[in-house]
Amino acid sequence: MSAAVGYATKWGALPTLTGAPTHYCAGCEHGTLTRLLASAIEARQARERAVLVSSVGCSVLAHEYLNVDAVQAPHGRAPAVMAGIKRARPDLLVFGVQGDGDAVSIGLLELVNAANRGEPISIFLVNNAIYGMTGGQMAPTTPAGMVTTTTPNGRDVATTGRPFDATRLLLGLDGPAYLRRVFLPVAPTGSADVFNARGALDGEAAIRHAFEVQERGGFSFVEFVSTCWVNWKVSILESKRYAARVLAPLFPPGLYRDRFGVEAR
Repeated sequence: MSAAVGYATKWGALPTLTGAPTHYCAGCEHGTLTRLLASAIEARQARERAVLVSSVGCSVLAHEYLNVDAVQAPHGRAPAVMAGIKRARPDLLVFGVQGDGDAVSIGLLELVNAANRGEPISIFLVNNAIYGMTGGQMAPTTPAGMVTTTTPNGRDVATTGRPFDATRLLLGLDGPAYLRRVFLPVAPTGSADVFNARGALDGEAAIRHAFEVQERGGFSFVEFVSTCWVNWKVSILESKRYAARVLAPLFPPGLYRDRFGVEAR
């Protein structure tokens, strides 16, 4: 297999990974994101100064897989903890992985205020449209009609409101310097059994850009549209098809802001 044009590929184990087996379900993009983060940190030679802030959700054990310093934040409070670390030690590369429930529900004001202040931190949002760790309840990002444990007849937007778009909300603020959304799952190509992994390549590039923006003094936010076949109660492959069919149009991938022009180089 050859690397795609414009992308550098490194095979094998990375020093930024501990090698510990992960708890992520088979087919879950949390595991993909862990590898992409390790690769991007390695590319910047930043392992000794990288600090992961994890909150409550499926990413809570990421510190066991990423060979970097880590801090555990209370539920939804990761942006505040990241900001505190960065202000105390501006030389560090401070980042967090949050789920959509963690960041867009209980932690929404933390996210909005950190972005509004333009804190030089990097936040990576995993949007799988459901509460994955706590039982499959409806999340702020759950699409209309999706069945969850708290919407057994499908989400009714008349009573629960429309799905929440965190990236577009942050776009309305002056503080963020870099806003990007990536479709992370393998994507159907049109053939029933053929998928492409372009999202993973785009994801690593987005993480590298987010880190560069942070080191240039800006707030960076990357949303990763993802899947949760266990709580969606479908097969792994069907979850990828559903994400491409429903989530991608609802949360369109793309570059929303690039104040420093890091993607132009």
